[in-house]
Amino acid sequence: MKEKELFYLLALQKAKGIGAINAKKLIAHTGSAEAVFLERKSMLQRIDGIGVYSTQFLTDTENLKNAEKELAYIQKYSIAYTSFLDADYPDKLKHCIDGPLLLFKDGNIQIKKQPIISIVGTRKMTIYGRDFINKLVADIAEYNPIIVSGYAYGVDITAHKAAIKNNLQTIAVLANGIDKIYPKSHKKYMNQVLENGGFYTEHWHEEEPLREHFLQRNRIVAGMSEATIIIESAAKGGSLVTASIANSYNREVFAVPGRITDTYSQGCNNLIRTNKAALLNSAEDLVYLLNWDQAKQPKKVIQPQLFINLEGDEKIIFDYLSKNGKTLLDTLSLASKIPIYKLSGILVNLELQGLVRPLPGKLFEII
Repeated sequence: MKEKELFYLLALQKAKGIGAINAKKLIAHTGSAEAVFLERKSMLQRIDGIGVYSTQFLTDTENLKNAEKELAYIQKYSIAYTSFLDADYPDKLKHCIDGPLLLFKDGNIQIKKQPIISIVGTRKMTIYGRDFINKLVADIAEYNPIIVSGYAYGVDITAHKAAIKNNLQTIAVLANGIDKIYPKSHKKYMNQVLENGGFYTEHWHEEEPLREHFLQRNRIVAGMSEATIIIESAAKGGSLVTASIANSYNREVFAVPGRITDTYSQGCNNLIRTNKAALLNSAEDLVYLLNWDQAKQPKKVIQPQLFINLEGDEKIIFDYLSKNGKTLLDTLSLASKIPIYKLSGILVNLELQGLVRPLPGKLFEII
């Protein structure tokens, strides 16, 4: 990325009254972050959702000075970064409208075609939660997933350590600048994380882990993952916010059940009870519901039909997939108004006819 474009991305990232969603709208309409600042404000104000309030802060002198300082820091210390337009930006996070414009990173992060899951939960983890994490990560290690979490006390750091122990890549998403580690007691794990993955943050250097930063961090954790697992949580907690965000992104959410009398099982039990998370008893549940077992099996060679003659619900499903491409099972059910129990049988029939194939994550597409 050119230095000038990075400068304007930094300025846009911190411009008052803009935010990630409107910043992406501005870039989409003008072609680049630099072009946003060169365009007349009257033209920008015609963009849906952009008004006088937003554009009046674009050329704020203090904001531009701060962007210059941050750019100088990035150059001086060779800080690695990726923008939402770059190939190495987490793919699933690209599909989140409020995903950050820029991610700063450190370590040996290699995001290829591996599945990415996030494991989060209470900072006051019990032995039950610790043992579940260690067994879960060990049992799914053969599928080589990337384990994402927030580097906090309790469930987060246990998930990172379990990934390292099983030679899996792990990514810690920070709620502060890349130059800081919070909590400080976790500095001792820093080198292990850097060797086996690394750190992401959207925050500039010297930024502290403020309350709102943790909420912003949670959307990155949920957004870059195909599934979010809640290990333990009280009735209220940050991990429940992460689950809610994951649901809003139409991602899979799993929760580990516990005794109704246990404080740190209440949040998980409530997620399961309200159908906001699938019950997770073991690694087998995760592997089955994410279709990882199918991904490992050799693909069946099915001769597709040359002349397609479908009727009724089969035709509705085939036509929808033909028009919309890869589609989640739940989305397909809602769009076609066919209940999932019935839809599953229809999809099997279409698969046997060589017309449709399942993909990991309960996705389906036309062959």
